[in-house]
Amino acid sequence: MDKSIEPLPQAIMNTWKKILSGTLLFLGLVLSAGVFGQGTPERTTDKILPIMGDDGLYKQAWFLDSFLELRDDLAEAKSEGKRFVIFWEQKGCPYCKKVHTVNLAIPEINRYVAGHFTVLQLNLWGDRQVTDFDGEVLAEKDLARKWGVVFTPTLHFFVEEHELKAGESGRGQWAATMPGYFRPFHFMRMFEYVYDRHYDGLHFQKYVTETAERMRAGGQEIDM
Repeated sequence: MDKSIEPLPQAIMNTWKKILSGTLLFLGLVLSAGVFGQGTPERTTDKILPIMGDDGLYKQAWFLDSFLELRDDLAEAKSEGKRFVIFWEQKGCPYCKKVHTVNLAIPEINRYVAGHFTVLQLNLWGDRQVTDFDGEVLAEKDLARKWGVVFTPTLHFFVEEHELKAGESGRGQWAATMPGYFRPFHFMRMFEYVYDRHYDGLHFQKYVTETAERMRAGGQEIDM
């Protein structure tokens, strides 16, 4: 007795081939689109890690290393098509740490700030000698007192070189100030706000609100 299995009808074979081909095509499209996490960097897996300096402050590899002559630092920023900002920080400051390990760890934010700003980090209690815009030379901690910096992080965004007021210290040369820690959405908006000079005629909070509304209208989820 012949117990061999009879071959499937050709119509059924063709149907299964089509199903298999369609399944493989779908999987290929899914993988190429990055649905399983390969297409778009995630903040949790693609963080940009800061550097810990000898002074106990977190730093970015692209922070400015200069002679701390602020007029010259601003001029250097201009020559590179950037704006000039000072980050005031101190050792052990939890919100300074968040600036680096949360905000600047996000590639989009890190790249934008590095590409559009020259960033000088100063230590609230530091002893390095800094030359203020008015020519006075004093320690970082004394400059902080002169400018009224009382907590960290504090970010000072400066006017452009042609807008500097002769004889005035840095305290009179600010275009905007970030007084404390801002969450990533607001942090990013502040840098855009300064670089694009929205401060000329628009309050920062209004800029944030309008930007959030525009992004939501475009289908983006906003974490404010």
